Amino acid sequence: MSDLSIDLHWQRAGPVLHTGKFSNAHTVQYNSSFDVQVDAAPDWGGDPAHTNPEQALAAALSSCHMMTFLALAAKAGWPVASYHDHATAHLGKNAKGQMAVTQIDLHPVVRFDTGFTLDPTELAQMQHRAHRYCFIANTLSDSVEVNIL
Repeated sequence: MSDLSIDLHWQRAGPVLHTGKFSNAHTVQYNSSFDVQVDAAPDWGGDPAHTNPEQALAAALSSCHMMTFLALAAKAGWPVASYHDHATAHLGKNAKGQMAVTQIDLHPVVRFDTGFTLDPTELAQMQHRAHRYCFIANTLSDSVEVNIL
């Protein structure tokens, strides 16, 4: 199978590392060319102008779900014209009492070419299939909810 990697770089800005007095801001580099500025979530003192790991997790799931859906739709001959999603990662305590992303909600909206109609039940079934086959969703197990509009 494939091995996929990123490079992460963090540099201490102050003279010493003290609890609660250092920046979590860092850079994640994809494919040796694309840098993303990352920090803690704003509720944990991070810069709201930067992404955070929880958003990145929601983005990874949303992207994987969309690519899986598009592959299945193409195989079924569905003329998908556009796909939009609003994904939300929910932070809370898991069953062990630890802070975690306890759920990620996806809200995919799919538009088709003019003249193509589809029963809403068929669309829902295809979204559920996409969830079942998505690599990231399989990694996250049961903490994902797909809300079809």
